[in-house]
Amino acid sequence: MTKTVRSPFNHELGGTVEGCTILEKRVVIPPNPEEKRRGVYDYLVEVPPLPATARSAKPGTRAPKTPPAPKEASAGFTRAAPGEMGSVIRRIGGR
Repeated sequence: MTKTVRSPFNHELGGTVEGCTILEKRVVIPPNPEEKRRGVYDYLVEVPPLPATARSAKPGTRAPKTPPAPKEASAGFTRAAPGEMGSVIRRIGGR
């Protein structure tokens, strides 16, 4: 399987980009040394095959997620009172 990778780095054919082997190279924007600008390159790379366990789980074939069950008597959200939070609030003396 192949894919295209865009990179600002100049690699040679047979090298690697993102762990894939470079098959073809195309210059999108040529480098300009006078402006100290790098070029932009498109690489057609060969993607290594996925392991058998990862290949079996194809995207889009998962069962849809079920929405969480509604909580009982949830008429809305209210702010918890300090007594319900169970923490201690300490005040620092005046400075």
